[in-house]
Amino acid sequence: MNPAATRFLPLKFALICLAAKHRVHFCPCIKTVGMEKSQTKGVSMLSRISAIASVALALCLSGCATKMSMPYAPGYTGPSPNKAIYLMTVTLKNTYHTSFQPDMLVLNVEKAVVSNSDDRFNLGIDDKGKLETGSPDTGNTYLVRMELEPGEYVIRGVTCLNQQFPIAATFFAPLHEKLVVTAPGIYYLGHVDAIVRERVGKEFKAGPTVPLIDQGVAGASGGTFDIAISDRWDQDTAQFQNAFPAIKVEKVQKAILPPFDRAVAQKWWEDN
Repeated sequence: MNPAATRFLPLKFALICLAAKHRVHFCPCIKTVGMEKSQTKGVSMLSRISAIASVALALCLSGCATKMSMPYAPGYTGPSPNKAIYLMTVTLKNTYHTSFQPDMLVLNVEKAVVSNSDDRFNLGIDDKGKLETGSPDTGNTYLVRMELEPGEYVIRGVTCLNQQFPIAATFFAPLHEKLVVTAPGIYYLGHVDAIVRERVGKEFKAGPTVPLIDQGVAGASGGTFDIAISDRWDQDTAQFQNAFPAIKVEKVQKAILPPFDRAVAQKWWEDN
């Protein structure tokens, strides 16, 4: 085991306790990567602690939130008559430390005015929505869906994880896009490219600073995100329809998000 990685175990244990206090729910599919079964016996617990603590840190920093499933996930019964459905594709890449490609965990959405955790939502990505390659050339793409009742919201960003024992690093790709839901229907918000590159000066970081080694090795603390939003419905429509055939019968309307505002993301990062 890497001695340097063990230096931060007390911090990771503390984060787990903090997460438990705030009732944070973790992704159940976190697993040890790149080792034979016999090798994992003595380190699987440490690996799990490392991964869970990193996720705990990311979710706790964004505040406690209500866990939600995405529409068209297994068990979905159909659109609610008074809610709107929004579609969006997200591609995540790390061109800075290319061995650590971000894997999407949740989309962070909140109401325009937040009073408590009920006003924040963590929408977990399901297997059908994952188009992951792990390649720094193509990145990992996700078919994101939201079902929201009328009101004003902010799409804060995407919380991500990369786990390669003993490193478990978290990333946060900021969006901070305002969304006003006024009428039922199904809408396409566009395609998001979120690319990690080396951070310059005091630019916002691609992830938390701690755990120091994990975040540094993966490029999360030394990197930043470049974000671009575009209309790729001609390409995205086939991906959505292949993964979720029910969308074929829907009339999708375009509601492309405004360009990413880096100044807004920088201020939010500095304030939080």
